Amino acid sequence: MLDGTPALATSDAVRGGIVRRLLHAICLLALGFGTLSFASFAVALPGDAAEPVLVIERALAVTSDASRFPPGAATVDVALPDRWAASRPGYDGSVWYRTGFSLAAAAPTEELFALYIERACSNLQVHLNGYLIFSGGRMVEPVTRNCGRPLFISMPTALLRPGDNTLDLRVQGFALEHVGSVEAAAGLSRIELGTQSALRRSHAARLFWSVTWTDATSLLLIGIGCVLLAVGWLNRREVYFSYLGWLCLGWVVVTLSTLARELPWHNEVTEFMLVSAWAVVLAMAAQFFLSFAGLRSRVIEALVALQWVVLPVSLILVGPSHLFVTARAWYTLLGVELVVVMLIYLSVTWRQRPRDFWPMSAVVAVAAISLLAELAVQWEFVEPLPVAVARVSLPIALAGVAARLVLMFSRALRTTEEDRNRVVGQLHRLTSEMETRVEHLTAERVGQFTELERRRIASDLHDDLGAKLLTIVHTSDPERMPQLAREALEEMRLSVRNLSGKAVQLDDAIADWRSEIVSRLEQAQIEVEWKHEAPADSPELSARTYMQLTRVLRESISNVIKHSGAKHCFVTCTVVEGQLRFRIKDDGRGIDHDLGRGHGVASMKRRAKRMSGQCLVESRPGHGVVISLTVPLDRE
Repeated sequence: MLDGTPALATSDAVRGGIVRRLLHAICLLALGFGTLSFASFAVALPGDAAEPVLVIERALAVTSDASRFPPGAATVDVALPDRWAASRPGYDGSVWYRTGFSLAAAAPTEELFALYIERACSNLQVHLNGYLIFSGGRMVEPVTRNCGRPLFISMPTALLRPGDNTLDLRVQGFALEHVGSVEAAAGLSRIELGTQSALRRSHAARLFWSVTWTDATSLLLIGIGCVLLAVGWLNRREVYFSYLGWLCLGWVVVTLSTLARELPWHNEVTEFMLVSAWAVVLAMAAQFFLSFAGLRSRVIEALVALQWVVLPVSLILVGPSHLFVTARAWYTLLGVELVVVMLIYLSVTWRQRPRDFWPMSAVVAVAAISLLAELAVQWEFVEPLPVAVARVSLPIALAGVAARLVLMFSRALRTTEEDRNRVVGQLHRLTSEMETRVEHLTAERVGQFTELERRRIASDLHDDLGAKLLTIVHTSDPERMPQLAREALEEMRLSVRNLSGKAVQLDDAIADWRSEIVSRLEQAQIEVEWKHEAPADSPELSARTYMQLTRVLRESISNVIKHSGAKHCFVTCTVVEGQLRFRIKDDGRGIDHDLGRGHGVASMKRRAKRMSGQCLVESRPGHGVVISLTVPLDRE
């Protein structure tokens, strides 16, 4: 864990910077949204209604696809607003409405007049005194969709007549059975006529809540959705961020598609796509609440995903003539599922996170009320409201939940950074203590090693060099003194070489040993036969190993020279399976006493053991001595 702390620190620091930038982006979006909403709402405030407004609540209607009001056709007097679902159920096409108004001769001609039509679904054309003064777009498939937009139509002063004036309105629409919601069914609201100044504020207020509000909140939700998806990508275990982000983006797509005027396909395709999209949106909402509550069910996920397929398949099977009935049933089913999921979420939150219960209860209440209001409209329990409740309230609820989640994440990230800093501080303190302890232990071990080396050097000098010097002091034979002096000098050189610590190539060491052994044996008038097999690659011997081997070989040759009385000596050196092997055999008198009593033999065995090797001495009286030395080359 400690090895990963620096990487964690870097990751958390980068993540914290990203989250701070995302929060700044949300603040900027919220500020822009608030400014736009305030400006639009200020314009939409009702003004002084001092000027009179003529409200037209009746008209003559005739069904016809003609480009002008059909003269002589049988008309029906209808009341406005006229909902086709009640007056002409099952009818798709055009309906002409004719009405009129009287303009006083003394009316000020410089005043501009206008018409305000709250709802004309799907599209509208207006003729004044036989002249076309307004067209909302295409009147044939794909028909322009103006159902959710209030219309403000200026009336040209040149076409107005003193006295009676005739208004002809052509509405192109679709039957309730062929659309996916009541709001998309054909119809015409009442008509208001007056001066532009008297009508503009009413139109601005209606336009704000039906269009401007949706556009502004969609912009805000797009930014929030992207931020949530980014946070979800940074924290893949917290999947509810991603679900809420997709929910925000899905809501934007559906609401903006509902208000879209010009779509490239026919009404049947448009309504089919809009109804099918609600399965995805409500699935994202259900998954968000379940994941935020810490619940995950494979069965629920499979059922939710299955609805994405079953819903559009059911719409295809029933056909366009039963689209509304099927869509309404699906709306109810999806709504019930969402309410159940929200209740499950609240029950879990009440037990596990009481602090989040009341804020989220408010969100759930807003969502439930909006859902019930929309279902009441779809089941025709109440008349369609001028403004859809869900379009006004749900974006605020989604933005509130998103802000709370991001603040929770920021708070958790800040806590993580504080914990990381605390861990880093503890790690730094532990590292300092460990370094101090290691230095102390190192100093102790160095002291111990130094003391051991001093003792070893003193022992070597005492056992080897000291013994030879002492022999020189006490010898009475002047002929031996040069030989003893040379041996003492060689021991001193060997000790100095060991102190240098320089490694020796095995080939060089064998050459030195051969030269010394052959020279000593020939001086002692002992015939010597040396054999060795050189390895393919010459390994290195440490200075310590070289010194120990040299002393064992010297002691072995010294025993041959001093005690064996031999005429011949055979020395064999081989390297087998990573081991250096010496075999020294003489043809002398042998050893007639216990091999363990001699100081020289014990010294050779002790040195071989220090090198993790062994030294064997075999002898029979009258048959010479065989010394076998084996030392591993891969260890000191």
